[in-house]
Amino acid sequence: MSLRNRIEKSERLATVVAAAAGAYLAFCNRTTKWEVEGLDDLCAALAEGPVLLVMWHSRSIMGALHWPVADAPLSSLYDRSPIGRVSGALQRRAGLQPMEMSRKLSNRAASRTVLKRVKEGVSIGMTGDGPLGPALIVKDAPLDWARVTGVPIYCYAFSTSKGRRLQSWDQMLVPKPFGKGAYVFKRCNSDVVRKPNAAEITALRTALQDTLTEVAHRADALVGLPPGP
Repeated sequence: MSLRNRIEKSERLATVVAAAAGAYLAFCNRTTKWEVEGLDDLCAALAEGPVLLVMWHSRSIMGALHWPVADAPLSSLYDRSPIGRVSGALQRRAGLQPMEMSRKLSNRAASRTVLKRVKEGVSIGMTGDGPLGPALIVKDAPLDWARVTGVPIYCYAFSTSKGRRLQSWDQMLVPKPFGKGAYVFKRCNSDVVRKPNAAEITALRTALQDTLTEVAHRADALVGLPPGP
């Protein structure tokens, strides 16, 4: 059995791999000189209640370490894929409350699970284009859950002067230690109605996609890099 299949079937192995990945990412986080934008605004919003945190998959690997876990709980979503299982274990190590989303679960059932967490005061974190892409295209799930929960939408991205891109569908950015970094939180200022029509859904998708791209490019600019995916 391949390592990929073993991780998919074994939460224990996923936890071991996540421990190694988590130690590396925590070391990168400690040794990177970070510039931060939007955190105070996010914390002010969290004082009023939970939010929906959305990020591009390519910029998501440091999200668990940059969330203000001391201010509010966050429940992130992951699937049973090898990367998803490792991601879930990594989120638990960072003090988050990850939820495994079954591929057999209907959208309605998944929305009920998310809504229950939000009613308990827990924010929800997810990728806008994950877990399988296409990259940089907002999928339906964040739009549906923004509509169902009615909470504010915040976008997140990080960048670093020392990192590498994986040969994956999203060109995921992985940091290296001792670099200059930046991470950005920004609210997506778009109206979210309970029962949107087609034009309102399109407007929300465009606004969220634009804000996700804006925070990624802003993080790049703070580091002194050209805009990337």
